Amino acid sequence: MPRKSKFISHKNNHKLQEIGRLILSFMNEKSSKIYNYKQIADGIDYKNPRQREQVIQALHKLIADDRIKEVEKGKYIVNLKIEGTLTGVIDFNQTGNAYVKVEGLEEDIFVHSKNVKHALQGDTVLIVTYHFKGKKLEGSVLEVLERSREEFVGTFQLIKHKDFGFVVSDKKSINTDIFIPKGKMLDANDGDKVLVKMLRWDSNSKNPEGEIIKVLGAPGEHETEIHSILAEYGLPYSFPEEVEKEANEIDRQIHDSEVAKRRDMRNILTFTIDPKDAKDFDDALSIRKLQNGNWEIGVHIADVSHYVTPGTSLDDEAYDRATSVYLVDRVVPMLPEVLSNDVCSLRPNEDKFTFSAVFELDDNANVLNQWFGRTVTHSDRRFTYEEAQERIETKQGDLAEEILTLDRLAKILRKDRINKGAITFDRSEVRFNLDENNEPVGVYFKISKDSNHLIEEFMLLANRKVSEFISLNGKGERTNLTFIYRIHDDPDPVKLEALREFVGTFGYQMNLANTKKVAESLNKLLKDVKGKGEENMIETLAMRSMSKAVYSTEPIGHYGLGFEFYTHFTSPIRRYPDLIAHRLLQHYLDGGKSVSQQEYEEKCKHCSNMERLAADAERDSIKFMQVKFMEKHLGEVFTGVISGVAEFGFWVQIPENGAEGLIKLRDLMDDSYMFDAKNHLVYGTRTGNQYQLGDKVKIKVMKANLIQKQLDFKIVE
Repeated sequence: MPRKSKFISHKNNHKLQEIGRLILSFMNEKSSKIYNYKQIADGIDYKNPRQREQVIQALHKLIADDRIKEVEKGKYIVNLKIEGTLTGVIDFNQTGNAYVKVEGLEEDIFVHSKNVKHALQGDTVLIVTYHFKGKKLEGSVLEVLERSREEFVGTFQLIKHKDFGFVVSDKKSINTDIFIPKGKMLDANDGDKVLVKMLRWDSNSKNPEGEIIKVLGAPGEHETEIHSILAEYGLPYSFPEEVEKEANEIDRQIHDSEVAKRRDMRNILTFTIDPKDAKDFDDALSIRKLQNGNWEIGVHIADVSHYVTPGTSLDDEAYDRATSVYLVDRVVPMLPEVLSNDVCSLRPNEDKFTFSAVFELDDNANVLNQWFGRTVTHSDRRFTYEEAQERIETKQGDLAEEILTLDRLAKILRKDRINKGAITFDRSEVRFNLDENNEPVGVYFKISKDSNHLIEEFMLLANRKVSEFISLNGKGERTNLTFIYRIHDDPDPVKLEALREFVGTFGYQMNLANTKKVAESLNKLLKDVKGKGEENMIETLAMRSMSKAVYSTEPIGHYGLGFEFYTHFTSPIRRYPDLIAHRLLQHYLDGGKSVSQQEYEEKCKHCSNMERLAADAERDSIKFMQVKFMEKHLGEVFTGVISGVAEFGFWVQIPENGAEGLIKLRDLMDDSYMFDAKNHLVYGTRTGNQYQLGDKVKIKVMKANLIQKQLDFKIVE
């Protein structure tokens, strides 16, 4: 039963209107569904006779207001055809204006800042639409149906000589300050960074009212800002006591009775290849040559499901977190350290319980046989990516022959994957060298080499084959068993067409005739722009044309990888979906019946949402560290590349350190500049000067704002 939201917008505090909003909020979750009165009453948790009478009265009022329809006696549906009104999620930009995303509509509805009412970022709102001055469709918020969140991070401003203050949000998308009355300030001082909980927002009040629930520290300080990022996204940085206790009490022994239930692979050469600073080893590879000349390759994954079982506090906490979060200076793990770095981690020279995908491959990397199940393994060696790369390049060192064999097979798998439609985005990731005080002393880029691709290809193989094993029977027919998939939808055709038109101005061609041609064109485009001035711009636009990969029980395929079926199976220490995949695979290996699709779809949505939050937090931590690094370079001049263009300015990225800063149009004094969205540029109305996405420009670093995580640049002629 859906949970009643605490933060439903109130209007004149009238009880029936309040119940009406609860009803609409509930019914809008599935706006095409027909509900009876009992389902609605249960859905909003109104169960006693008095409450049910109020529900009936509220339903009559909603019918009278044309908000819902009675399709037959006692059965109701949301009136989606009510003139000019729509329900959607609101998204603010930096100017205070917003767009409302309505399911089923291709274009978002623009809402001017003066018409957003009491809506905040991510809220579900009811809007009325109209054509402003006969132009494009616009909207105005009528009411907030449901708040997306209740806690915000900001800076406390005490109003001197008064008994109150305000919290100013760090995020520009939060378009209001939160009023803090006397007695709700905790022990915050003026200027402190705080976490505030919104309590109410009366219809006649300019600002919402809140209370400070945590003082994070002085703005700009390293620990304050990192904890602020975690608080902003609702990410915990410690485990509850009962979870830690449960984790510490886990039996770490490798018992013979458990070994007897598993395939014993401890006598087969096995090793891990990971980053040099890794502490949690999710996966290991084993290799041996079979008597028939083929290769047996084992992909061995930490058997987290053996230790973390449903119904425990440990499992509940892992599910809530859903993923480990990798900030610039720390990891916020999904599992307590005793599990992630010790019990489950495939450390060298230790017997470990694993869940394995074992393949027989010929010399052309064709999969001839496969086996999935629980195993016990023993890692003989831990390699860093650098050590493995050294063996690939020099053909020298211990286990060089085995690594070279794996590398050769991986390259065949990779080539085959690309030939079948996989897209090859090989974008480097920025990393920081930190001193003992977490100060950034240098920047470097993580670039994928053959050793990275080696691990990647065998993990992809395991993920693909596990999902195929569950999804298809021996005849290649769909089994329709519920499973968790990693899906990636086809690119947006409108964005692809815009990309084709745009790259055409640079002399590049794209064939959009079908899915395969699109993939071929994208790969050729990415290859052709390498080393060119427009490389960054076109790579960026190509990425933006792609859909976002998410988790789902619907196997629509993974466009970017070119796979019909794909899952995440290989990282259960740091991703909850992989743990779900392990449990379901074992369930089906044991002959279990298909599980509830609805239940697992909810789990998929939760994991996708948490993944997005983690990615946003990671991005914010990188931005913070980049700004911190650039503080030492105020006044210096760099050559940068325009990485984004908007109506109020454009962003410039410095290639050697990845730092990105904003140049506001109002600061360009030589002309008055206009924004051309179609061509990703701004142009001077008198001079005709242009600044386009991908252009090289000289800039001076003017300002480094640690709190806003923003750099301001100035064009240098």
